[in-house]
Amino acid sequence: MNIHEYQAKALLKEYGAPVADGVPVFEASEAESAAKKLPGPLYVVKSQIHAGGRGKGKFRELPADAKGGVRLAKSLEEVVQNVNEMLGNTLVTKQTGDEGKQVNRLYIEDGADIDRELYLSILVDRSTGRNAFVVSTEGGMDIEAVAEETPEKILTLPIDPATGVTEADCNRLCEALKLDGAAKEDGKTLFPILYKAYTEKDMSLLEVNPLIVMTDGHLRVLDAKVSFDGNALFRHDDIMELRDKSEEDEKEIEASKYDLAYVALDGNIGCMVNGAGLAMATMDIIKLYGAEPANFLDVGGGATTEKVTAAFKIITADPAVEGILVNIFGGIMRCDVIAEGVIAAVKEVGLKVPLVVRLEGTNVEKGKQLINDSDLNVIAADDLDDAAQKIVNAVKG
Repeated sequence: MNIHEYQAKALLKEYGAPVADGVPVFEASEAESAAKKLPGPLYVVKSQIHAGGRGKGKFRELPADAKGGVRLAKSLEEVVQNVNEMLGNTLVTKQTGDEGKQVNRLYIEDGADIDRELYLSILVDRSTGRNAFVVSTEGGMDIEAVAEETPEKILTLPIDPATGVTEADCNRLCEALKLDGAAKEDGKTLFPILYKAYTEKDMSLLEVNPLIVMTDGHLRVLDAKVSFDGNALFRHDDIMELRDKSEEDEKEIEASKYDLAYVALDGNIGCMVNGAGLAMATMDIIKLYGAEPANFLDVGGGATTEKVTAAFKIITADPAVEGILVNIFGGIMRCDVIAEGVIAAVKEVGLKVPLVVRLEGTNVEKGKQLINDSDLNVIAADDLDDAAQKIVNAVKG
C-alpha cells in the first residue's frame, strides 16, 4: 500500500526526522489560509499523487508550456494561483502513463535553501535477504538512470537485523554521501530514525529523493515516498486509515476484498493462475508468443469457488481483455473448484472473448469433466506451452 508524500512526512516527523512545515489542501478555497500557517516567504506547492516524476510532469488541461506538478511560489498570491491551476486537473508523468492521474490533493510546504541534493532509500536487498540502505550523491535524479550511467556513485549497505544501524554503518553512509560538519552529525541521527520507522511500520520501501543539505549545513527530508507490506497491514490500523482508494485501480480494490493477488497490466490477455511462480511463467510465455498479459492474478492455493468466480469477473470486467487463459496446477488447489468457479462466473457475466483452460493436478479429470459437461465455449489445452499458443492464436484470430 502506498501513501501520499504529506502523509509519509507526517509519519517520519513523528519519529524525529527533519521535515519542513506543510499543510495539505483539498479545496482551492483553503489555499491562502493554509499558506498563512507557514513561515514563508518561499512556498512549494506539490501535487499529491501516487507516482514519481511530478516536477517534470505536465497537466493535460493546461498549455504545454505550463509549469509541472511541483511549483515554487514567492507570495500568497502565487500560491493561490498555482492551487487553482493544479487542483482537479490531470497530471501526466513518466510513471502515470498517458492517462495521467487527477490531482485531488495538494501539499503547500515551506521552502528550503538547497545546497546539495542526495538520494536515500531503504528496501529489501534480495541478494543478502536483509533490509539495506541505498544512497547516492546524485539526488533529484531517477536512481535507475544513475545505476545505469554511473553505478559507482551508488552504495548499497545491508543492515544486520540483530544490531540495527551501527555507528560504523552511519560512518559509511556519511562517507558515501560526502557529509561533514553539521550534516554528518544530522546523518548519524537521521539514519537510525529512518531505519526504525521502516522496520516498525513494516514498510517495503522508504525513499527520500531528494535528501538535501541546506545552505545552513543541516539535512532535511525534502521528499518522501513510502510503501507498506500489504501482508502486515493487519498490525497497523493507523496506516490503513491513510489509504487513498482513489489512487488505486478499481479492479485491484475489488480483488483485495477476496484476498486475491491482482495487479493490472497493459496487455490484452487476462490470466488466472494459482501460485506467483506459475503466474510469472504464464505471463512470460504469453510474451514469448507475441502477446501481452492484461493482469497478474493469483487465486492462491486454497481458493474457494466464490474466490474463483470473483477473480473471473474481475478479469472480464477489464475492457482491454480480448482473451483469457486459466492455467491451474492443482496441488493444494483442486482443479474441480477452479472449474466450478469458472462455470459460475461465465453463467453470471457471460463469455464474450476466447477462453483457454489448462488444468493439471488434483482432481484434474473431475475438473475437465465439469467444464466439458457445462457446454461452455472453452478451448482445452494439454500443457502451458499449448495453452499459451492457443490463447494468442485465438486473440489474433
